[in-house]
Amino acid sequence: MTIIDIILEKLNEHYPEARCELDYKTPFQLLIATILSAQATDKSVNKLTETLFRDYPDLNAFLSLTELEISDKIKEIGLYRSKSRNIYRLCHILKNEFNGIVPKTFESLMILPGVGKKTASVVLSVAFGIPALAVDTHVFRVTRRIGLTQEDTPDKVADDLMKLIDKDKWIVAHHLFIFHGRRTCKARKPNCTICVINKECKKIGI
Repeated sequence: MTIIDIILEKLNEHYPEARCELDYKTPFQLLIATILSAQATDKSVNKLTETLFRDYPDLNAFLSLTELEISDKIKEIGLYRSKSRNIYRLCHILKNEFNGIVPKTFESLMILPGVGKKTASVVLSVAFGIPALAVDTHVFRVTRRIGLTQEDTPDKVADDLMKLIDKDKWIVAHHLFIFHGRRTCKARKPNCTICVINKECKKIGI
């Protein structure tokens, strides 16, 4: 058993509930929620989308809104002006170029305003179950601390991890590293004394 297999097995035993913590009911809602989550917590996004998705549950409902109206409805979230602009444009592109359906390919998702590699990977893996490995701030921090990679950008870290981890484990690995980063391997005060992968971790930067 390789070191990455041991790490993932231990994390999986410790976080059997690991999953996407954004609330959503459809691929479209997940796409919007993931865009909103940039530099924001899932908790704050879920609080906002509870009302937003109740009143505007699908693409057609969002298409009834102006950019200014979207901005007003998401102003509790950081970067709301740029996010509202991207969401407005994204909705019209979905309608005009994708028949109102969230695409299931990485390349098509990347065409959409406000969608980078992380967001595209989240939508593919979580909404559609298509193998992808999104690297957010938690995955970036945790995997570098453990010593799985020493690359200095999320894209390069993702490349390293996808070479190291079997493709059929990309999705669960993403969730496990996020859960570990939020609950144990925190940015400022990692709780190494209770860490289930303490023996395997190289503790780089700690």
